[in-house]
Amino acid sequence: MRKDYNLEKRKFVIGAFIIIIVLIYIFRLFDLQVMDSKYKDYADSNAFLKKSIYPSRGIIYDRKGRLVVYNQPAYDVMMIPRDVHDFDTIDFCRTLNITRQQLLKRLTDMKDRRLNPGYSSYSPQTLITHLSPEDYGRLQEKLYRYPGFFIQKRILRQYNYHCAANVLGNIREVSAKDIERDPYYMSGDYTGDLGVERSYERFLRGEKGAEVLIRDARGQIQGRYEDGRYDKNAVAGKNLKLSIDIELQQYAESLMVNKKGAVVALEPATGEILCMVSAPNYDPSLLVGRERGKNYAMLVKDPDRPLFDRALQGAYPPGSTFKPSQGLILLQENIITTGTAYPCSRGFISGGLRVGCHGHGSPIPLKPALQTSCNAYFCWGFKAMVDRKSKYGSSADAFEVWKKHLVSLGYGYKLGVDLPGESRGFIPNAKFYNKVYGEGRWSANTIISVSIGQGEILATPLQIANLGASIANRGWFITPHVVKEIEDTVLPSELIQRRHPTIDARYFSDIAEGMRMAVTGGTCKLANLPDIEVAGKTGTAQNPHGRDHSAFLGFAPYHDPKIVVAVYVENAGFGATFGVPIGSLVIEKYLKGHISDSRKHIEHRMLTSNTIMYSGTKKH
Repeated sequence: MRKDYNLEKRKFVIGAFIIIIVLIYIFRLFDLQVMDSKYKDYADSNAFLKKSIYPSRGIIYDRKGRLVVYNQPAYDVMMIPRDVHDFDTIDFCRTLNITRQQLLKRLTDMKDRRLNPGYSSYSPQTLITHLSPEDYGRLQEKLYRYPGFFIQKRILRQYNYHCAANVLGNIREVSAKDIERDPYYMSGDYTGDLGVERSYERFLRGEKGAEVLIRDARGQIQGRYEDGRYDKNAVAGKNLKLSIDIELQQYAESLMVNKKGAVVALEPATGEILCMVSAPNYDPSLLVGRERGKNYAMLVKDPDRPLFDRALQGAYPPGSTFKPSQGLILLQENIITTGTAYPCSRGFISGGLRVGCHGHGSPIPLKPALQTSCNAYFCWGFKAMVDRKSKYGSSADAFEVWKKHLVSLGYGYKLGVDLPGESRGFIPNAKFYNKVYGEGRWSANTIISVSIGQGEILATPLQIANLGASIANRGWFITPHVVKEIEDTVLPSELIQRRHPTIDARYFSDIAEGMRMAVTGGTCKLANLPDIEVAGKTGTAQNPHGRDHSAFLGFAPYHDPKIVVAVYVENAGFGATFGVPIGSLVIEKYLKGHISDSRKHIEHRMLTSNTIMYSGTKKH
């Protein structure tokens, strides 16, 4: 009899198919019983109730040890859906001062896995947050009537000072993305939002604890499982000491009332930020408690954008505060010496191009050019560098050298401040202009406005202040930061290491001297304090959308700098009108603790003046 090989092959195919099915079942059983803990959790939840114990959030102090942010108890209504049976919803809603419709909506949202991806009927779910003390008291008395409900103790942030909202940030309930990103969080948890609350969240939040309670056959809680053997204590978050002087912050914010812009003050030797004002600002306590959502929506809709941190995120033309960096680059590249003089017949005139200036002596060397804020000087110097093909090969190559020096001084990229949302500003490169004008079809004259901090140049107030720190230190800076100490933790090394620009240290003294001359007999005379040697530079930044912006960069004392200040006031006109007086008042307040009687009239004018009316969003 002839053997049927096709039948033989079928046997193997059928056998292999059966084996594959058996292996799939074995793998699935192994996955369900060993790898997947979901069913074990369901079983455990019949016998145990695991309650999270939330740690105390780290407390925040200012540089002098003054308490700035602390905690206050808050209470949330929690429920385990599988344990909740028929109950008196009318009495429940009356107790909590909510409507039945609000209750039903909360229950529906809780079960929506898009809004609450961690939902499980076996685990605690947040029903209502931030009970008032009155609601908490009423519910506590009646809680025995509502099986499956319990009260979870949490914390709310409280503020001793109603300022520095942009630095401090706030806390909010976690989103679905937060839960996906970090397994630490569960639905109903809170996380830092903005400011140091966000950037130092992992230090401030601490570690959650747990309490394991045992149930009887009817699901009633009988007490702690094995006398708390498997309980875990919560670990409090770490306290922070900020570099901010909170009283200086308050004072600087008061000077910026009814103004748009920023004030940044640094301690140059450490990079510590002494104050960082964004105006208009808001009271951080607005974003606390059950009114947080409504208040946040109000701030978002405000046309003056108080949530926008102008100190970190505002990218502005730096204007003449940029000129010290130009002097440094021209000296480094041997384009000029301190004795090199350029003409200024009320401006820079080259090939039919004119950049205006104001009346002063001509020709003029570097230090007097800084003193008088001569536009022509820095235009001529920039042209001499970018058009020097014998040294650089092409304008594009010369421009790249120019840009690299600026980047080393802290422009064009994020400095790395320990706060979220920092802008990089903008320093164009040769490719940018090749794209705009065509390769080889542009020269210094084409882009001359960048030499005086206009055109495409954009910088944040923090970057402008950082340039001041480099000059005050005569050739180095430390990354600006707002946290001075973390409890029992060393600061990240990048926040304490010196950074050296590509400019030789010897040139910074010449620039500092020119800035000192600007205060003693130039554009910064209002910053000339009788008992404090101040060095400074004004800035009047042209604004194509309205009135010019007023800016100032200064440091003091001249020989032993303790503070650097950058001020930027939108739509406020000349730098000497608002930038200089505000900057000098901040310097005097920090170094002396008070304002001299002879300068009280300047203080009063800054406290009561209004420039926001020129911004086009509000009329006062």
